[in-house]
Amino acid sequence: MSALLSLVACGQTNDGQPGTAVVPPAEVQRVPQSLEMGGARSVTRFFVTSTGLDGGNLGGLAGADAHCQALAKAEGSGDHTWRAYLSAGAANGQPAVNARDRIGKGPWYNAEGLLVAANVTELHGPESQVNKSTALTEKLDQVNGVGDRPNMHDILTGSRPDGTAFEGGGLTCGNWTSSGEGRAQVGHHDRMGQGPGSASWNSAHATRGCSQQDFRSTGGGGLFYCFAID
Repeated sequence: MSALLSLVACGQTNDGQPGTAVVPPAEVQRVPQSLEMGGARSVTRFFVTSTGLDGGNLGGLAGADAHCQALAKAEGSGDHTWRAYLSAGAANGQPAVNARDRIGKGPWYNAEGLLVAANVTELHGPESQVNKSTALTEKLDQVNGVGDRPNMHDILTGSRPDGTAFEGGGLTCGNWTSSGEGRAQVGHHDRMGQGPGSASWNSAHATRGCSQQDFRSTGGGGLFYCFAID
């Protein structure tokens, strides 16, 4: 071992010839699977809104963010900065916004302190832990899904499975300003339903319209995901 350390320290390769020093790969950083309550900051870093707003009219991204912040503050999680998991199309000279780019880097834990995803890549991959038992509201309540009455598993996202906006900026209820015309892409927080995309937490299908009645007709309530960026 001491000989190997000497070779590496002298900038030699394993065969004893001068060359680039051998640097072992960094260990993959692990994040805890859960957080204990009572720490310096609230454990909640992810939740589904317990209430919606005015159908698909959320007051734009800013209004949706404010709703996340207000709900979190009411439950003692206002010590984080919150963003709604929503994409938006290009408009008024501004580029499209991808939901995945506005929620921070993770890790994210629900109101029970359970890990939902360690980072953005995991959140949008097969290791994502978003499901009915983890996608709780800020109040630690479970959101109704398939088999419950009423079913409210349609969660607004306006996003494709990778968390990016659709080409042309569609399926966002007019960039979250319409409660009438338009449609919105939703995911299924319970990962259940019919159709090829039914198991997707963020991109299962489009709504029939942007009113609260339209949302209810396909199993929704105008709810959306909130993530802490810090």
